[in-house]
Amino acid sequence: MAPQDKNTPPPLPEPLRVAVADSHTHLDMLPQLPLGGAPMGTVEEALAKAASVGVTTVVQVGCDLAGSRWAADTAAAHDAVHATVALHPNEAPRIVLGDPGGWSRQGAREPGGDAALDAALDEIDALAALPHVRGVGETGLDYFRTGPDGMAAQERSFRAHIEIAKRHDKALVIHDREAHDDVLRILREEGAPERTVFHCYSGDAAMAEICAEAGYFMSFAGNVTFKNAQPLRDALAVAPAELVLVETDAPFLTPAPYRGRANAPYLIPVTLRAMAEVKGLTEDALATAVAANTARAFGY
Repeated sequence: MAPQDKNTPPPLPEPLRVAVADSHTHLDMLPQLPLGGAPMGTVEEALAKAASVGVTTVVQVGCDLAGSRWAADTAAAHDAVHATVALHPNEAPRIVLGDPGGWSRQGAREPGGDAALDAALDEIDALAALPHVRGVGETGLDYFRTGPDGMAAQERSFRAHIEIAKRHDKALVIHDREAHDDVLRILREEGAPERTVFHCYSGDAAMAEICAEAGYFMSFAGNVTFKNAQPLRDALAVAPAELVLVETDAPFLTPAPYRGRANAPYLIPVTLRAMAEVKGLTEDALATAVAANTARAFGY
């Protein structure tokens, strides 16, 4: 793909015949929808584009306080949007230890210690009580971006989010990056909520069998289409159809052949068709299952 193509949105795929949901998206991070900025596009336009190809529902996921407030407000304003709220696993250490490099969108931050994390968790708790907030996440563990110094904050935050999800009877949305064993262990120790979703499932087939036995939903993103992702396809092949979801994680993980461009909910059909091929199902059969699974997972 030529470099100049990176900024060209991928074309609209052939519409799905059975409407589905994007189970995990970040509309506030799309290039045309900057959080708090003067957007070149609108939420309405993103939703209309998605609906035009059969993606009629999106789950807007919070990663920090600002994004969680935005998710809740956006879900309140749009019937097609459901919200989840949380502090991302990489956000918790930034709150506790500070973020001198300003890697996150909040910019550089001073250390706030455990008290600042507790205050942030209190706000997530309050947002999670809202009826249009359907889940608590994305939370979990990320050993890729956060080093050993941040693990204690991540784990404390993860355990708190599990408790919040259970108390409000909301879905738990898990971010698990290079931390499979510890994520599964903490879920066992705390007792997982009734509805638990592994967003952007990244485990292997053996882990998929463990998740299936526990009744955890596994949501697959555009990276299932990547050439080097055979272990993901092997996991999808063994994941029960009644526990499979599809997501964009937009603007990230754009499916092949558009990898490198910004992802968006309207590209769900590309990923779903690739998934149907892996599972040996018709497109309509997988779409029907995914639509029912997403509604069941998020209680709408």
